[in-house]
Amino acid sequence: MAVLVIDIGSSSVRALLYDDEARLIPDATVIEAQEILTEPQGAATLDMLAVQARVERCVDRILLHPAAAQIRIVGTDTLVGNLLAVDRAGLPLTPVYTYADTRSAESVKALRARVDAEKKHQDTGCLLHTAYHPARLDWLRQTQPQQFREVAQWTDIGTYLLRQWLGAAPTSYSAASWSGLFNRETLDWDVEWLDILGVRRDQLPDLADYDAFQTGLLPAFAERWSALRDVPFCLVVGDGVAANVGAGCVRRTDLALTVGTTAALRTMSDEALPPVPAGLWSYRAKRNLHLIGGATSEGGNVYRWAMETLALPDARAVEQALAGRAPDAHGLTVLPLLAGERSPGWLPDATGSIVGLRLSTTPLDILQAALEGVAHRLALVAEQVYALTGDSPRIVASGGALRASPVWGQMIANALNQPLHMTTENELTARGTAILALHALRGAALSDFAPTLSRNIQPQAEVVAILRRARDRQVALYNKLRGS
Repeated sequence: MAVLVIDIGSSSVRALLYDDEARLIPDATVIEAQEILTEPQGAATLDMLAVQARVERCVDRILLHPAAAQIRIVGTDTLVGNLLAVDRAGLPLTPVYTYADTRSAESVKALRARVDAEKKHQDTGCLLHTAYHPARLDWLRQTQPQQFREVAQWTDIGTYLLRQWLGAAPTSYSAASWSGLFNRETLDWDVEWLDILGVRRDQLPDLADYDAFQTGLLPAFAERWSALRDVPFCLVVGDGVAANVGAGCVRRTDLALTVGTTAALRTMSDEALPPVPAGLWSYRAKRNLHLIGGATSEGGNVYRWAMETLALPDARAVEQALAGRAPDAHGLTVLPLLAGERSPGWLPDATGSIVGLRLSTTPLDILQAALEGVAHRLALVAEQVYALTGDSPRIVASGGALRASPVWGQMIANALNQPLHMTTENELTARGTAILALHALRGAALSDFAPTLSRNIQPQAEVVAILRRARDRQVALYNKLRGS
């Protein structure tokens, strides 16, 4: 048998085929590039029709693979924290507002005066921040009142696509839990938030677990994708959940570190309703499985920004130069909040800063300080996560940014003062989606699919203390700029 995985990320769309052991089938990957559209005032959006076209072209092409005849289930993961309004015909009324859109910062401040922010954090697992729907909906109601009134339903990328293909589909608990509107206890949309925001319950999708299979493609797609005509589609899961499962981190003592465009540290818990530590979030994998951790808005995007803005030479030469540099030798303190801040402080209007520039400062100094700055931010998140995992979790690390820069991986191991178990799996999110689909289809245990680990990066004792002092400088700068 084969599992079709549709993986919709911020930088690409993929269609992949996995076998019944969650192994990627050779030559069974189709990819198209994707980019979040950004504007200086904080916009970060996607064009839903363009996303749909990319996804459907990828599916068209993957169904040409010989193994496509053996597809028995379809699993989909998406970037989450995305919001889309549709009209009465089910067509897009707005762009897709992504987690990175910061234009609702003033609404964050206004809503904090109207609700008990800590209570809503525990109710929904999400903090009051521009990354989530409450502030975004309030901002849209204030700035686009006519369009707000015309919205038939607020939905997300994945649910929209399933409805285009199958006619009807609920939203999964997993996808909903990234919205900030999902009540962790009732497993429904949060009544208090809907009342405050002026959103009716019928303006949000029905909810179900991701294994509430949807079958029966609409006629046009049944003809176009005949191999999928009667194949069950799982509801969409969040990419963070899928990445944890793909990394084999499905127990509380396991911690998944992903450094891609952004970065995250996450663990999983089957406790009935675990409390959410300050600065962290709690999402859902499924009804009885929680994903708890923190995500930063900084990661590989900072590396790319530095390489492009500073006009550095090719990555191989830069990597060699970084490997020969002493830690924190640049005299700089960097807050790498170029895309705003999520964990651990969640400032709605945060921006990046570089302090300590001199005439002698070089582009390589700035790059090194920026990469170390991201490592410091991850260490702050890790300290909160350790309260759940214990002080010595097994950390499985992955992500394109770490594969591209082993030197950066060493920086992060030193900043966390923990070994990083690097995995050779290149598509952890898609792999996790395949595992979740197999779990739903035949009851396979999530822990049955251990990833292949390639090497361990051990922290360097002589560097740990140096980076800790540099982190203290960064925290002091953060507090000064915040005014505390």
